[in-house]
Amino acid sequence: MQNFLSNQNKHFLFLILILIHVCLLKPTQVFADLPTGNAVKDPNAILRNSLPIKQVELQEIQHKLEDTSDLVRGGRWPALSKTVTKCQSLLKKYKSRIIEELPNEKQKIAENTFLDLKNDFDNLQDEAKSKDKYSFITTRREALDKIGGLEEYFLPNEFPYSIPSEFDHLPRLLGRAKVNIKTSKGDMQAIIDGFNAPLTAGAFIDLSSKNFYSNMPINRAEEFFVLQTGDPVGNEIGYIDPETNVERHVPLEIRIPTESETFYNETFEELGLYTETPTLPFATLGTLGWSHSSAAVDDGSSQFFFFLYEAELNPAGRNLIDGRNAAFGYVIEGFDVLEELTKDDTIISIDVLYGMDKLKLNA
Repeated sequence: MQNFLSNQNKHFLFLILILIHVCLLKPTQVFADLPTGNAVKDPNAILRNSLPIKQVELQEIQHKLEDTSDLVRGGRWPALSKTVTKCQSLLKKYKSRIIEELPNEKQKIAENTFLDLKNDFDNLQDEAKSKDKYSFITTRREALDKIGGLEEYFLPNEFPYSIPSEFDHLPRLLGRAKVNIKTSKGDMQAIIDGFNAPLTAGAFIDLSSKNFYSNMPINRAEEFFVLQTGDPVGNEIGYIDPETNVERHVPLEIRIPTESETFYNETFEELGLYTETPTLPFATLGTLGWSHSSAAVDDGSSQFFFFLYEAELNPAGRNLIDGRNAAFGYVIEGFDVLEELTKDDTIISIDVLYGMDKLKLNA
């Protein structure tokens, strides 16, 4: 008893009594399991963020300007004006450093773009002070497009990622392409991202250029979830290579920002990456995804789907498709058309507007 009530033990007993008292009076708080930060749901922002560049100053200006999205939505005008002031300061601080990193032939173009950005930021400041929401949104979009154009000047000359040799026979898109998707309800335009999904994007652009998707029916429509097409009329369910007379298969292909190489034919579940967000996430209306069977992840051939983003049913960063299917692009125009499409509609044609020079039919 004497040993237990030594001075040291008395201090321990006193601390235990305090902890019990605190816990009884103030129960442990339970916080909702929400993603850290705001998931990016703008397709253009996702495409900017997924460029394989390391120009941190320009990206800092981009991210600071993108941060105004929630502020303008909430009508927080003083905070909005303050953020624009920070953007103006960053532009002035980093302009010379950014231009110096560019090749000589791009520097003059960049200088003119920075002058345009300065004017845009001045206009944003005026629009924030006058609380002109719609003009602010329009000017911000124009400024972000210019920043995205500058960021493309920093793309590497060579394709930055390796593709396993076992896929040497497959087409690949070593960059980005833009397509026009003509449907029975109207036209949509999409950016196809070969940087982060070269084989998937390559298969899609290859088939589009072959007119494979012309007059292709939408064969699956689930409200608030997906619209799927690419299943050819007849007994086949994919693309049959005329040279081999065998259905061509595209592997599951997913990149995440924290890894140097792309994952092939492995789902997030198999990798133990339960909370990761892919570089190209299913986070917005019109995300283009590659289909595969429920039995395997490497048997996708020609079928693809439009993800019908619904925030309550498929929250960005917490849906059931990320890490199980490959995203390979985003609709950037024609969202009203996409929302009208049903199983009774048809893909009339998919035309490649630019980027065919990035398509390689094999390694």
